[in-house]
Amino acid sequence: MPARSVTGVSLESNTTAAAPPAPGTASTREGLDRRAARLGLSGRLFLVTVAFVVVAEVLTYVPAVANYRIEWMSDRLAAAQVAALVLDGRTGEPVSEALESRLLAGVNARAIAVRGGGAQRLLAIEPMPETVADTVDLRDVTSLSAIRGAWRTLVAPVREPIRVVGEGGIGFERVEILLDEAPLRTAMIDYALRLLVSSLIIAASAAGLVFVVLQVLIVRPVRRLATSITVFADDPEDAGRIIAPSRRSDEIGQAELALGRMQRSLADQLRQKRRLAELGLAVSKISHELRNLLTGAQLLGDRLEGTADPTVQRVAPRLVGTLARAIRFCEATLAYGRVSERAPNLTSTPLAPIFAELPDLAALAGHPVAVQVAAGGLSVQADPEQLGRALANLVRNAVQALDGAAVEGAEVRVTACRGEPGRVTVLVADNGPGLPARARENLFAPFQGSMRSGGTGLGLPIAAELIGINGGTLSLDGCEPGARFRIALPEG
Repeated sequence: MPARSVTGVSLESNTTAAAPPAPGTASTREGLDRRAARLGLSGRLFLVTVAFVVVAEVLTYVPAVANYRIEWMSDRLAAAQVAALVLDGRTGEPVSEALESRLLAGVNARAIAVRGGGAQRLLAIEPMPETVADTVDLRDVTSLSAIRGAWRTLVAPVREPIRVVGEGGIGFERVEILLDEAPLRTAMIDYALRLLVSSLIIAASAAGLVFVVLQVLIVRPVRRLATSITVFADDPEDAGRIIAPSRRSDEIGQAELALGRMQRSLADQLRQKRRLAELGLAVSKISHELRNLLTGAQLLGDRLEGTADPTVQRVAPRLVGTLARAIRFCEATLAYGRVSERAPNLTSTPLAPIFAELPDLAALAGHPVAVQVAAGGLSVQADPEQLGRALANLVRNAVQALDGAAVEGAEVRVTACRGEPGRVTVLVADNGPGLPARARENLFAPFQGSMRSGGTGLGLPIAAELIGINGGTLSLDGCEPGARFRIALPEG
């Protein structure tokens, strides 16, 4: 039908209020199963990362879809303005139905109305509908109204046309169009799907990157702290289980430093308390032994007073020997019960200088005993003074055992070789009678492992403690004949 110029006529006269869309029913959430396995820190961090990324995507995805709807309608208004310029250029000339169809098809609208100069022109082929489902005024659109309109278009589409109002172009005050919502909804769904795919790809990449960064910067250091605490709790007296602080200067680095200080302090206190407890249990036994030893010495001394009996030459050595045994017993006991060992000064320590001092211990034996050493040019990570004391205790025990058994060709061999990767093995072996089963049961227990008359049973426990605080181990190998002790230390 021909175009009509109608004064005072507006598409607004046929607009009725559309019924508000029924609100969507929210899906009911199922309760979490309390019997499900607890997530670790990594799992919880992953869920939190995903949750934040999803929230961020929703906050950007929904406005993007709403903005696309406004832009789609703005494009149609721009096309309607072009059509209005065509109509305005043909003032006084009839507009053919073919031209009207092409103009409306280009705008994808049922009708176009423009207002300017106090008059309004209407371009339409079909009869005007009695009602419209919705009116969108692009001159006054808020973010909330845009999101609400997009939600209605996607969830509750209407069959009736919608009215779109916008600013006019040159020579026009306002442009209005009537258009079907189906093409708009189809375009919105297509855009929403494409945006969803790209958003999911970006979100997955961002979530993965954030998760990896947090794993490296937070989760792994925290797991290292937790592992150090767990391992240290299994054997608090082992210096090798104390955490080595990293170079981090943040809160995790400070926590590592604090944990290391706490572990060292706790290890020292536990070692001292253990020694004091063992010493307390042995006090009654020590008192009994000292009383017997000193009583015998007193009786012998009484016989020496005021007499020139020739038997003095026979009694005097026994008196001296008894007193010497008592003195040695007291000195060893007090040495074990005093202040705890200092923290080791771990350095690269060559074994050759320490081994060179061990052959001198052969002078402790009344019978010939040879002490042979072979360092093999190796070094260990240990405190030189503490390692020397530990080896001296082991060699001294071996020499005294060989001397007491009067073994022919008695020999103590101290050798070093590479054991496991990064470890050095030191063997202290003798060709003596070996250790009976009863001595093996309490070998490293204070006051219980000695099988020699007059021995205190403290040499091996002290040696084991010195090796342990230097990050090594001391054990007894099963070998025949004799005894062989094995020391494993980190290679220097």
